[in-house]
Amino acid sequence: MAATDIARQVGEGCRTVPLAGHVGFDSLPDQLVNKSVSQGFCFNILCVGETGLGKSTLMDTLFNTKFEGEPANHTQPGVQLRSNTYDLQESNVGLKLTIVSTVGFGDQINKEDSYKPIVEFIDAQFEAYLQEELKIRRVLHSYHDSRMHACLYFIAPTGHSLKSLDLVTMKKLDSKVNIIPIIAKSDAISKSELTKFKIKITSELVSNGVQIYQFPTDDESVAEINGTMNAHLPFAVIGSTEELKIGNKMMKARQYPWGTVQVENEAHCDFVKLREMLIRVNMEDLREQTHSRHYELYRRCKLEEMGFQDTDPDSKPFSLQETYEAKRNEFLGELQKKEEEMRQMFVQRVKEKEAELKEAEKELHEKFDRLKKLHQDEKKKLEDKKKSLDDEVSAFKQRKTAAELLQSQGSQAGGSQTLKRDKEKKNFF
Repeated sequence: MAATDIARQVGEGCRTVPLAGHVGFDSLPDQLVNKSVSQGFCFNILCVGETGLGKSTLMDTLFNTKFEGEPANHTQPGVQLRSNTYDLQESNVGLKLTIVSTVGFGDQINKEDSYKPIVEFIDAQFEAYLQEELKIRRVLHSYHDSRMHACLYFIAPTGHSLKSLDLVTMKKLDSKVNIIPIIAKSDAISKSELTKFKIKITSELVSNGVQIYQFPTDDESVAEINGTMNAHLPFAVIGSTEELKIGNKMMKARQYPWGTVQVENEAHCDFVKLREMLIRVNMEDLREQTHSRHYELYRRCKLEEMGFQDTDPDSKPFSLQETYEAKRNEFLGELQKKEEEMRQMFVQRVKEKEAELKEAEKELHEKFDRLKKLHQDEKKKLEDKKKSLDDEVSAFKQRKTAAELLQSQGSQAGGSQTLKRDKEKKNFF
């Protein structure tokens, strides 16, 4: 439509408002950037490795900050996960960084279950996020996402091959977190040995089916650098918070009797490559992979365990409400079945208890009858014995009376004879 036509339709005397700037939806990315910057970002790193491989030192070197933490010893009875959260600021961008370290990993004699606390910890973070998603009133915009976005797996610089503990642990973790293998304290082995060690590690990971994180090459802007860096995995790194004067500059380095190892010198180690890939280039992709791949896998398995499905047996779409109703009816049916089984079990136990009580009552009655009969027998015996004793007492009394009578008669006869003798004696004189 021509401008004259628009003016004719609007009419004369209408006030025109000048535009303050460009009008278009191409400003949407700027809006997203401003919103993201105002909200801030979070990034969580899981450091897995044996005690003494320099995990804390590398974190301090990566973020150029001295993180507070207690040093770990080799006397832990089991593997413990220690989590610390820090608020970092760079320019006008805020980052809530969470570092989780595995204290006591690989220090036990029996290392068979060393990976289990790590897997349980990762699953616990997924479960917390899933519970927040399933709430009626969700606050995901302000929820502190504690899911692990990257796992830096520290490999001891042996120069030979991976340990069985490393292979088992990485195999258990590759479906739950983005694994970036790194060779810790790489200045402990020579350049030629390091190259062979990297090739050996890569071949062992492939042969054992361990899926490590590959830097994405889909985006044309980072495809070239990520493709190049994928060929350098695993990174051989050195950490140091000490600064030494090299030439006219102060640089992070490690001083040895035979020379100086510069942390940020790519000819000495891959620390700069790790920092570029982890922080500058692929941090957002690590966050996205954690949500779209690892968390979605956990969420799907968890919901399938709970009985939720996307389709019915006829491969037709199945809504969440229908799934909930079907699961609820199934649960109620199982509940009624269990209730009926418990009721029958209760009735059966009551009958068994009644039978036991009746049997016990019968035994008590029989015992009472036996005791009563025994008492009667004892009573009869005592009565018979008493009667016998009474008869003996009566007989004894009769004998006593007869004896006393005889004695009295004898006494009288003896007195009369004495008188007669006295009288005869007097007559004689």
